[in-house]
Amino acid sequence: MTFPVVGMVGGGQLARMTHEAGIPLGIKFKLLSDTPQDSAAQVVGDVVVGDYRDIHTLRAFAQGCDVITFDHEHVPTELLQVLEADGIPVRPGPDALVHAQDKGVMRARLDALGIPSPRHRLVKDAADVAAFAAEGADGGDGFPVVLKTVRGGYDGKGVWVVRGPGDEAASEPFRAGVPVLAEEKVDFARELAANVVRSPHGQAVAYPVVESIQVDGVCDTVIAPAPELPEDEAVRAQELALTIARELGVVGHLAVELFETRDGRILVNELAMRPHNSGHWTQDGAVTSQFANHVRAVLDLPLGDPRPRARWTVMANVLGGDYPDMYGAYLHCMARDPQLKIHMYGKDVKPGRKVGHVNVHGDDLADVRERAAHAAGYLRGTITE
Repeated sequence: MTFPVVGMVGGGQLARMTHEAGIPLGIKFKLLSDTPQDSAAQVVGDVVVGDYRDIHTLRAFAQGCDVITFDHEHVPTELLQVLEADGIPVRPGPDALVHAQDKGVMRARLDALGIPSPRHRLVKDAADVAAFAAEGADGGDGFPVVLKTVRGGYDGKGVWVVRGPGDEAASEPFRAGVPVLAEEKVDFARELAANVVRSPHGQAVAYPVVESIQVDGVCDTVIAPAPELPEDEAVRAQELALTIARELGVVGHLAVELFETRDGRILVNELAMRPHNSGHWTQDGAVTSQFANHVRAVLDLPLGDPRPRARWTVMANVLGGDYPDMYGAYLHCMARDPQLKIHMYGKDVKPGRKVGHVNVHGDDLADVRERAAHAAGYLRGTITE
């Protein structure tokens, strides 16, 4: 019996967890990793260590793979086009993936589709930033403004908030010599995320819309489903994500990060075409996880049920702190909460680094949130009792 080989570019925790989801199906994985110590390289049997930006490395890696997919969006578009020309299925393909790689391309396409986004424009220097701010001024100078490099930013990196025309942050992004996108700083009530999965033949599923709570630009907690989100707004967010997936030709998992504004609008903030932090709750809280459905989608298998298993599921990220002995904390966490699910990534513990997450589910939201926060805090060492 022959099972397909999924080639995964990128050796981070997303690849690690996607590989885990393929094991029950007998799916074979081949990994292109930066180093042998990367999170997924520790657990995948077939690992190639090399540079994903080198076409010769990519072509050699792709030999023997039935499909290529990713745990990040950094592979240059033109290299993926070469793989496609070689007859290798790339999912998501470069024509779709570029919308997650380049924020300028993404905004232009969403505008053409009539998808609501923050007011935005590509800018060339600090004076242009001030001009952009003035265009949206309503009785003031139009600041603050958010600046983003169009490629390469994540977890708050490549993002600056400019609070006035004399702010030094207005010049900082241009020093890298890459295009810069200016956006209005949205007065949002909270951040949401709509996660969907789409297969090559057009089948698609949508997970419940979640609330994503950020701390210092990094996702801290995800609540599924988003509390007190009216059903019509939740459906509207799911429909937005499904429309984007269809119109952009996405194959695999798509995370649409959203702003819920104080006046009830839903605006698209970012796109990610891979498993996403806002979907980690699905490992233990959904009938079929985002990782399992991503594997199914890239292989064009029927997609699994995305419905939640419990009334509430809360995911809390475990960040590195000054307490490196996380394994020693398992005794307390597991004894305190036998239903707790701990997922660690095999990373060295460094302050502020995502090294794992916990999932907790139940019928009482306040209880579930407290249990998740306690476990994540105890593993980090910020809670000691």
